[in-house]
Amino acid sequence: MPDFQIHSLLSTPLVDVRDVICAGTCRHRGEVERTSRTHLVFPYRGTYVRHVGSDDAVADASQVLFFNAGEDYQVSHPNPGGDASLSMTLDEGLLREIAPAELVYPDEPLRFRQSRLRIDPRAQALVALLRHSLREGVAEPLEGESLTLTLVHRALAPRTTHAAASSHGRQRLVDRAKLVLSSDLARRWTLAEVAAEVGVSAVYLTQSFRQVEGVPLYRYQLRLRLARALDLLRDYDDLAALGVDLGFSSHSHFSAAFQKMYGRTPSEFRQIAMHR
Repeated sequence: MPDFQIHSLLSTPLVDVRDVICAGTCRHRGEVERTSRTHLVFPYRGTYVRHVGSDDAVADASQVLFFNAGEDYQVSHPNPGGDASLSMTLDEGLLREIAPAELVYPDEPLRFRQSRLRIDPRAQALVALLRHSLREGVAEPLEGESLTLTLVHRALAPRTTHAAASSHGRQRLVDRAKLVLSSDLARRWTLAEVAAEVGVSAVYLTQSFRQVEGVPLYRYQLRLRLARALDLLRDYDDLAALGVDLGFSSHSHFSAAFQKMYGRTPSEFRQIAMHR
């Protein structure tokens, strides 16, 4: 199996959306890569680390990453299992119109000042809705473009993002904790176990994680589980089994958590995304 599989989901004069699946065979830093256009990348399965100079960013379903035009980067995969992301480019004039001025440099080509932004559950749901509806062929180009622009608006809007405001050391600590949690989504981790894995006290980990991510550790894990559920909805006939496989105690627990996070039950979301 090659390292990458790239599936074009939508290509119009304004937007290009691709499903990028990586086998994750390179555990250490891979070769230096560079893109000619700025990409917005929404991970939805697995994790990887993107290295740009001295800046390391753990890529998971809680955020959007910016792969800037002309910027050298490397990728590593500390956790096995590979990863998948929805990658998109937009017409530069359109993207500059959408992006808040403080997020981008004024020169050309368009580049973002930050390497990533946290996204909210609604944006996570839009990633899944866009990908599933395009893959299943239930969204025509006009709808696909509209969903793409809605997702980008949502991801870049200041009211839906949380930018890190912490030291480099705390960010690295939190990134290690994120890799621990994502290494086994179904495991019912205890705080002491995660703290032991990253080598700090439970109190310090709790405080640092809340400061950096803006949510408690347990809620972050829940978001990762539910984002994985969004990814797997098309692969499970039995949604109760999906909930159990992701570590939920029962189907009712899974369904209630999913509905609270995304506003619809798993079965309702699957119907909208794949069968309308």
